[in-house]
Amino acid sequence: MGVYVQLGAVKTWYDEKGAGEPLVMLHGGLVDSRWFDPNIDAFTEHFHVYLPERRGHGHTPDVDGPISYQLMADDTIAFLETVVREPVDLVGHSDGAFVATLIGMQRPDLVKRLVLISGGFSKEGEAVPDAPWDVEAITQFLGPSYGEVSPDGEDHFPVVATKIGDMAAKEPHLQAAELNAIQARTLVMFADDDLVTLTHSVQMYDAIPNAEFAVVPGTSHFLTQEKPGLVNRIVLDFLLNEPVPLVAPIRRANPSASPA
Repeated sequence: MGVYVQLGAVKTWYDEKGAGEPLVMLHGGLVDSRWFDPNIDAFTEHFHVYLPERRGHGHTPDVDGPISYQLMADDTIAFLETVVREPVDLVGHSDGAFVATLIGMQRPDLVKRLVLISGGFSKEGEAVPDAPWDVEAITQFLGPSYGEVSPDGEDHFPVVATKIGDMAAKEPHLQAAELNAIQARTLVMFADDDLVTLTHSVQMYDAIPNAEFAVVPGTSHFLTQEKPGLVNRIVLDFLLNEPVPLVAPIRRANPSASPA
């Protein structure tokens, strides 16, 4: 059913399901933990899954002021420290993936493994950089779902959509070299028709020292819902199995070498 925990100024809602080692799943922007409905059962067979919803998303009320990736990362760090209280596997999609990226960079002590799904690291990688942020159209698309669970009500959705649009106009803005700070074993996953270019996704893979790479064919930014079975199998293979010995490694031939 989900419960609330007060984390600073944010009354954070979260649900938890399953048993085992902790796995925290971070939804994308302007949606909520229901986004993972096609995926959750596969993960709860193996993990104790936590599903927090970030400020202004889902059951978690909005907070006065702007929304930024760093604020959401700070909120999530507070959740990990207060609720989970041990290192976790962190799975994020879209905005949730970039939040997870920041946590992996800034608090490696909290992260065992990272799964970054369709979350780029810089606006320079956007596939359609000039796409308009149409709050009215976004509200028609996502507002009713928001209104089903938000304590702020459906009428508040354009406020949150505007905040996310303001954030997306200037963030994220990391340099690829900064991703070298991620120490955790990481799965970088994108669709083959995603919101960032495949060149950008390869740059991300190249920049993270202990990364593995997956491109899900025939999918878009909605890949976790378009091909949930395939996405689930790839993610679970990464989380449940150690890396196999490689017969002919190139990138991994010298593990101590810095990535290109």
